[in-house]
Amino acid sequence: MSRKVASGFHSGLRVAAWAAVVLLLLWSAKGRVAAGPDGGRAAGPVRKLVLAPPHAATPQHCSGCETYVVRRGEGLDTIARDHLSRTSYMTLPGLESAILRANGWTQETTFRSGEHMLIPGYLKSPIVAHSIRIPKTFEARGIYLTAWMAGSERGLDLVRRWRKAGGNAVAFDIKDVEGRVAMSFHNPLAPKDANPPIPDLPKFVHFLHMNGIHAIARIALFKDAYLARHDPALDPRSRQTGKLWLDNGKRLWVDPSLLAVQDYNLALAKAAAKAGVDEIQFDYVRFPTSGDEDDAEFAFQKANPNWQRSDVITSFLKRAYAELHPMGVLVSLDVFGVMAWEQEVDLAHTGQDIPQMARYCDVLSPMIYPSHFFGFDGNAVPGDAPRHFIGESMKRFREITAGTGVVLRPWLQAFAWRTPDYSPQYVMEEVSTARQQGGIGFLLWNAGNNYTQALVAMNLMRAAGKKYFRGDELPPRGAEPMAEKFRRVGANAASAVRTPE
Repeated sequence: MSRKVASGFHSGLRVAAWAAVVLLLLWSAKGRVAAGPDGGRAAGPVRKLVLAPPHAATPQHCSGCETYVVRRGEGLDTIARDHLSRTSYMTLPGLESAILRANGWTQETTFRSGEHMLIPGYLKSPIVAHSIRIPKTFEARGIYLTAWMAGSERGLDLVRRWRKAGGNAVAFDIKDVEGRVAMSFHNPLAPKDANPPIPDLPKFVHFLHMNGIHAIARIALFKDAYLARHDPALDPRSRQTGKLWLDNGKRLWVDPSLLAVQDYNLALAKAAAKAGVDEIQFDYVRFPTSGDEDDAEFAFQKANPNWQRSDVITSFLKRAYAELHPMGVLVSLDVFGVMAWEQEVDLAHTGQDIPQMARYCDVLSPMIYPSHFFGFDGNAVPGDAPRHFIGESMKRFREITAGTGVVLRPWLQAFAWRTPDYSPQYVMEEVSTARQQGGIGFLLWNAGNNYTQALVAMNLMRAAGKKYFRGDELPPRGAEPMAEKFRRVGANAASAVRTPE
């Protein structure tokens, strides 16, 4: 055999060998490559995707469902995203799971173009929520949720567990100290966010109401890092330099005395009220109390040189209460627990004149976390003295608000920081002490939204009859929402089940 022929022969063998290897790899990859739209081939993860014949699902078995015809290249996630706003579901994972249940599909799926599927919980029109008018003496038993938690499946599940344990209220962020706005809100000063944590606030409020939950929209007023960074004209000034005043090197605060700042927050509060919340809760209703406070200069000091910081706060609250209360919502204020001691230095810095503030709100919520009373009453570990600090705080607040008609509903500690004895019994002692000293209801604060101990405490308190709380509930609402119905009953809406090929 000539060298040229031999070379060609060996080259042919190599090609054949490679072809065999490719065929072997393709054979072994069976089940890892799924049929794509219209019979094409599409690479997928290492799992077998399940196909169904077109038109497997039928709408007549699913009340409140719409039939959707799948388009080329669509998957469950894109279909759910496109339909979320038109259903009673609040999160993508929730709608995706509901679609699988409604169609009787239990496995990861891919879809053919032209295939029919059921979309459950379909709305003929957007959900409209209305504030539930209740007396200010309503005994709210609540927890705090960040906006991101409130708008998640985990948050919705926590709401259900809180309700089951005996809770009847949730306070959730509409604007936090970073200045992030949780709802869709069109205002020149607001952050531009195409995907807010609670994209459909009326739908979320409707969910709370259907679960017997009093909806409290929390707004951090004047500590607003976004606004402080993006509009310097709204910031306090440094007396020494004339430049922007910084809180320990950071731009975190806007000037509470500026009308533009007040109008922005009031517009947000009104938008939340129109969306159906039951209560507007203002937090950071004060001036800054950290950094070089004496160096901070505010607009009112030139415009109204005879005013004190407390005059600014009271003036804003008087206007806010007059505009919000006729909308059918309660107005509540979060205030420092130490303000009950009425120390002049605290009043001068914060501007929180409690007797005056109490006249322009329905509910006053002092933040009386025992662990925060540093150096008070000679106690080295105040966190482990809940009965003393909560009892003394509530007594003092009751005395200084006498005659105002305001309801005291305290924020209580639901975290273990500097509190070695934190436990369900600790929470129970807080609730009991606050009630004994005139508190009506309570709110539990945990910045990380971890209420494991609090839920245990709630179950124990509920089992104790009316020893810890009266047991007020919201008036009954309408029919069960479609999203809740599908979550509860599971897969019984359709007859077709996808089976492996």
